[in-house]
Amino acid sequence: MDLSSTRWKALSLCLALVLVHASLSACAPAPKTYIVQMAASEMPTSFDYHPEWYASTVKSVSSSQLQEADDPYARIVYNYETAFHGFAARLDEDEAERMAEADGVVTVLPETVLHLHTTRSPDFLGISPEISNTIWSAGLANHDVVVGVLDTGIWPESPSFSDKGLGPVPAKWKGLCQTGRGFTIANCNRKIIGARIFYNGYEATSGPINETTEFKSPRDQDGHGTHTAATAAGAPVQDANLFGYASGVARGMAPRARVAAYKVCWAGGCFSSDILAAVDRAVSDGVDVLSISLGGGASSYYRDSLSIASFGAMQMGVFVACSAGNAGPDPVSLTNLSPWITTVGASTMDRDFPATVTLGNGANITGVSLYKGRQNLSSQQQYPLVYMGGNSSIPDPRSLCLEGTLQHHEVAGKVVICDRGISPRVQKGQVVKNAGGIGMILANTPANGEELVADSHLLPAVAIGESEGIAAKKYSKTAPKPTATLSFAGTKLGIRPSPVVAAFSSRGPNSLTLEILKPDVIAPGVNILAAWSGDASPSSLSSDHRRVGFNILSGTSMSCPHVAGVAALIKASHPDWSPAQIKSALMTTAYIHDNTYRPLKDAATGKASTPFEHGAGHIHPLRALNPGLVYDIGQDDYLEFLCTQNLTPMQLKAFTKNSNRTCKHTFGSAGNLNYPAISAVFERPSSALTLHRTVTNVGPPSSTYHVKVTRFRGADIVFEPNTLHFTSSKQKLTYKITIRTKAAQKTPEFGALSWSDGVHIVRSPVILTWLPPV
Repeated sequence: MDLSSTRWKALSLCLALVLVHASLSACAPAPKTYIVQMAASEMPTSFDYHPEWYASTVKSVSSSQLQEADDPYARIVYNYETAFHGFAARLDEDEAERMAEADGVVTVLPETVLHLHTTRSPDFLGISPEISNTIWSAGLANHDVVVGVLDTGIWPESPSFSDKGLGPVPAKWKGLCQTGRGFTIANCNRKIIGARIFYNGYEATSGPINETTEFKSPRDQDGHGTHTAATAAGAPVQDANLFGYASGVARGMAPRARVAAYKVCWAGGCFSSDILAAVDRAVSDGVDVLSISLGGGASSYYRDSLSIASFGAMQMGVFVACSAGNAGPDPVSLTNLSPWITTVGASTMDRDFPATVTLGNGANITGVSLYKGRQNLSSQQQYPLVYMGGNSSIPDPRSLCLEGTLQHHEVAGKVVICDRGISPRVQKGQVVKNAGGIGMILANTPANGEELVADSHLLPAVAIGESEGIAAKKYSKTAPKPTATLSFAGTKLGIRPSPVVAAFSSRGPNSLTLEILKPDVIAPGVNILAAWSGDASPSSLSSDHRRVGFNILSGTSMSCPHVAGVAALIKASHPDWSPAQIKSALMTTAYIHDNTYRPLKDAATGKASTPFEHGAGHIHPLRALNPGLVYDIGQDDYLEFLCTQNLTPMQLKAFTKNSNRTCKHTFGSAGNLNYPAISAVFERPSSALTLHRTVTNVGPPSSTYHVKVTRFRGADIVFEPNTLHFTSSKQKLTYKITIRTKAAQKTPEFGALSWSDGVHIVRSPVILTWLPPV
């Protein structure tokens, strides 16, 4: 045989095999990451360890062409074992479908990407240094509180994480400091007692992290994680400020609590498998409180991996605070809806950063700004003003000052009006500056209303409300030679009214269960000063080369750690309290009037807010430390609540983690969960509803409480009994609420019930909703 012919045939065969393999690969569905929850108790006796069982399960569902060569362990991204039982693995769609039918599998959830919901607040909340020090000195003789923060990492050099005055790391702590580029064991101390990173899910989907541009370590180069950690538990820092704004002592809500940073967010987002792994590890490490300023869309309880993991954390006694989201003012825009999670909306404080726009017609428009630069406009001089948008209601890229839309010859040497939206607020100013503009007026649109958020702009810039923006734009279009100038007034305290519900704060009602009020509470989330990463600019723009030790941010991301920190204070004072008792204390002591003694307002409308915007109200930490009565909820109660949600036995198993737990049907409706709010839903115009609540006495052993309730147009409410007599501490008493419809209302009615002993007022919001006829 001719040797060259033989070689050619061999080469042809090899090429054919390569083409066949390539064809198979091209036709095969692309693998994705799936989170697989397992019924841990159903592990066959042939396996010694759960990870071994998990790997075998992956192999059993693998596509036939991959079974022989594929290593099932290599396809597993994470094993979960504390707050959640199961694993995350790379599977194609067919394999995921087979996995859902495999023995021992409870549920299969696709990987999802969550997003960040991105000082004066302790004083505004009434937490003076003397008070917080008293709490810690009295409460921490045999107890120490650890706040776990799931975010973008931490900047350990910030003085907010000084461990001065702190004792040894708590003996119960099982966490560690994970090292990597820019982060060594020395970066942890008695304040930052834990730091871990979670990236397997991210890399499985997005590819390897670029370690030259991103720290593959707990070090925070974004700033968000440093800011939230310091807000929750930062140590006191004198003379903290941003370019001179908000100057004073910056300290967290619980300045003597320990911090454990769990980095779950990377340049491309925060992946659910990584978040789940972090919650699982944090609970195992021994955190007492979790602050999670992240969220995605609202999913059914049993399809939401964070909901399931938080349930596991609650079972282990861990309080979980989550941000409500920044999708306001749209209704039904909340995330993190589970009743075992404390969902936090955002509000303003009594501090502002006023700035003024003076138009050529003499009109003065008040706005806000954090601008502090070398380039300033003279208040004694007027400058040409221009607005590039038209009169149409259709958005114009030029009116939005989007990248590449402004021409030098049109805006050079002028103050430019830019509409808010689409692109980051500070980036609009950069676009104006690059095109030769000398200043910017940032005008709100209907989506933002009159709410003002201050930014550290790169050129003189002032943010103004929608109505003032309309006036300024009209002037710029009608005046023969429109002009304006900008001036900045620094920091102003004592703003009235405050607090006000932020327009961006996501709103209810609860899209999953109307009977569960969400958000639970609101807390400061607008213009919050806290520690910042040394690797990030205050505007987070790559073109901004400024570096600061503290930054001012807004979002429910900022309000969430306020509540997590206050929860740490309560835990220090009452170490035996359950997460539900801490939440109850926060909700029943919250207030619903501002500093002008009027009902809280909604920044989006200027009108009074409702529980769908403010939940039970604005947190009042001092009262929450001594609430008098609390509504407790245990895991069995939450499971009975889930039984009212039409879950199948397999779906319920996502929470029971035990194959033999069945529904006892002790709740006639979801409204019978012992929640610190009453939300009654009527399916018929004429109907009656009976609900029960149980309160635990955490005040004086001998006390008597009397009830008061709002009068409603649509229903009569009767209490039985209407007086509660307590004779001992921790005593539990139950009362019955009967609500009888008398005139069905087209919109929900809002009110409250309050139990008082003359010292404590234990207030619960009451919402009555009549569903429209089908």
